[in-house]
Amino acid sequence: MAFTKQEKEQIVAQYSEWIDKSKGVFVLEYSKMRMPTVNEARAKLRENDGTLHVVKNRLFKRVLDEKGYSYDENFWEGNNVVVFAFEDAPSVAKALTELLKGRDTFKLRSGYLDKANLSVQQVKALADLPTLPVMRATLLGTLLAPASKLVRTLAEPARGLAAVIKASSEKQGAAA
Repeated sequence: MAFTKQEKEQIVAQYSEWIDKSKGVFVLEYSKMRMPTVNEARAKLRENDGTLHVVKNRLFKRVLDEKGYSYDENFWEGNNVVVFAFEDAPSVAKALTELLKGRDTFKLRSGYLDKANLSVQQVKALADLPTLPVMRATLLGTLLAPASKLVRTLAEPARGLAAVIKASSEKQGAAA
C-alpha cells in the first residue's frame, strides 16, 4: 500500500509520539499472524499499559535515527511489530514473555529501555523483575520497618503497665 508524503509524515509523527511517551520499546518479528492472536496480544498488553503496533520498518527506522537509538542494519528485515510500554516496562516485558510461550506467531528480536538497546536475554531478565507496584510496596516496607519497630519499642512499657493495672483491677474485683 502506497502512502502519500503527508501520510508518511503523520505516521512518523505518531511513531515519534509513542516513543516519547514510552518507558520501554520492544520489537517482535511476526509470521502467520492472525487477527484473533493480535487482538489477544493487544488486550493482554493493554492491561499493563502497553500497546502493540505493526510498523513500517523504514519509517520507524527514521524515527529511531532522529531520537538517537542504535540498531543493527540487518535487524529491520522482515515483518515487525513494536510494543510500547507507557508506564511499567517490566510488567509489559512480563506480559510479552507470557504471550510468546508456546507460540510461533511472534519472536522477540530486541528492546529499548531509555535508548539503551536490549538483547533478547536482557528483555527476559527485565520480565523477571518485580512490577512497579510490587517494587514500591517493597521499598515502602523497607523504609517503614525501622519506624514501626521504634514505635513498638516505645509503646511496650506503657502496654506492659496497662496489662499490670488491668490484671490488678480484675484481681481486686474478684476478691471483693
